[in-house]
Amino acid sequence: METLHDAEFKFMNLVWDNEPINSTELARICQEKLGWKKSTSYNMIRKLGKKEFLQNNEAIVVSLVARRDVRCRESKSVVKHTFGGSLPAFVAAYLDGKKLSIKEAEELSRLIEEARDE
Repeated sequence: METLHDAEFKFMNLVWDNEPINSTELARICQEKLGWKKSTSYNMIRKLGKKEFLQNNEAIVVSLVARRDVRCRESKSVVKHTFGGSLPAFVAAYLDGKKLSIKEAEELSRLIEEARDE
């Protein structure tokens, strides 16, 4: 799976939020949400179709990859390339003075317990 650039990710979020969606309607939403011309939206549909992130069949656009899978791959890439693969270094940099709510802290604790290798 190829990487999504920022504009591509914003576009895919609109697809994921609205699919299946007519390409004309998608172009209208892109104009409203992203300020794009119709031609930009149609070019993005073609580009992401070639990259196999979405499919445009008879003007109906659907994703071929799940948002969760893209987020997971992108997150792993950031941890690997920016923090040398260290998840604790990533979390420390992310938190840097930020306070977590009790609910957020409990959710993180639960995720860590589930992922713990014993």
